[in-house]
Amino acid sequence: MIYFNKNMENNTNAGGKKIRLAIAGIGNCCSSLVQGINYYKYIGKDDETVPGLMHNVVGDYAPRDIEVVAAFDIDRRKVGKDISRAIFEKPNCTKIFCKDIPETGVRVQMAPVMDGVADHMKDYPEDQSFAVADQNPVDVAGELKKAKADVLVSYMPVGSQKAAEYYAQAALDANCGFVNCMPIFIVSDEAWGDKFKRKNIPCIGDDIKSQIGATIVHRTLSKLFANRGVIVDRSYQLNFGGNTDFLNMLSRDRLKSKKISKTESVESQLGKRLSYDNLHIGPSDWVPFLQDNKICYIRMEGRKFGDVAINLELRLSVEDSPNSAGVVIDALRMVKLAKDRGIGGPLTSPSSYFMKHPPVQYTDSQAYEMVEEFIAGKRDC
Repeated sequence: MIYFNKNMENNTNAGGKKIRLAIAGIGNCCSSLVQGINYYKYIGKDDETVPGLMHNVVGDYAPRDIEVVAAFDIDRRKVGKDISRAIFEKPNCTKIFCKDIPETGVRVQMAPVMDGVADHMKDYPEDQSFAVADQNPVDVAGELKKAKADVLVSYMPVGSQKAAEYYAQAALDANCGFVNCMPIFIVSDEAWGDKFKRKNIPCIGDDIKSQIGATIVHRTLSKLFANRGVIVDRSYQLNFGGNTDFLNMLSRDRLKSKKISKTESVESQLGKRLSYDNLHIGPSDWVPFLQDNKICYIRMEGRKFGDVAINLELRLSVEDSPNSAGVVIDALRMVKLAKDRGIGGPLTSPSSYFMKHPPVQYTDSQAYEMVEEFIAGKRDC
């Protein structure tokens, strides 16, 4: 149980400013984020660290300073509903830890489908897959301008190249900060990064790294092996779960960038690069009854002193979407902080700490220190 300081007067940010948030993709990750904004609404600068938050406040922004002003999806069970209700509609299946969310007045708007729905999804029960609404899509850039959004968070499904690029361009057109949570390379792509630099719009990406998830654990173990002089010869990371993300990823042709993102994230921490045959990282299967629970198995085979073998095996079980939201709630606040300071383009430090495939890879301890310096105003990006 968490006990918050409910003295709102002490917890209000100095300028009373809000972060006007737009969200693309009202799935499980969005549900956890919106629930979390309400769950932590009493947290402020004067509170001690509480479970689940890496930072109570980023700059002057507490979680309750985040206000959802626009939302986009393609599912008929969500389009047209207030986001406070849409986040609980099927096929969402993540844990409900804050069910009493007040009406926001923000209705989920119909987005362009593009390549956001994999063909094989139609072969599965509707309560486990997507049900496309029969409505005309809105102009997302125009709606972002209308809503005066500060930050757009993109939760597109894996493999949605066209949709991911559409939202990135919409953010550019609307002068809106951008957080790319999915493994299509936008922020880490030089051409896209230059577009955000030229317009002086801050962005963080690509592919969200969970609070305590498969990638961060595998990276940490890889760095530990390297720091302790142990050579890693072979390693795998196998992941499976029961949400729409894993169902979507049954289509292997949508996984190219996802596999690159996860593999490079881990490989960047190893002492030496491994061959394709000796390092396997990626989604493995969809198990419906697991719902939003994700199971990960990691194995590492190496050689320590005297070339003597060492093998490590680990099993990790996590609720997938709150694991993501615990990072996104910081990332979007850092984009707003950069906007306030007139900083644009890819934000190197937060991207490295929060994302699997940032423009520049650092160790997590280095990235953590850089993020603290960024928040304190000692580093531009």
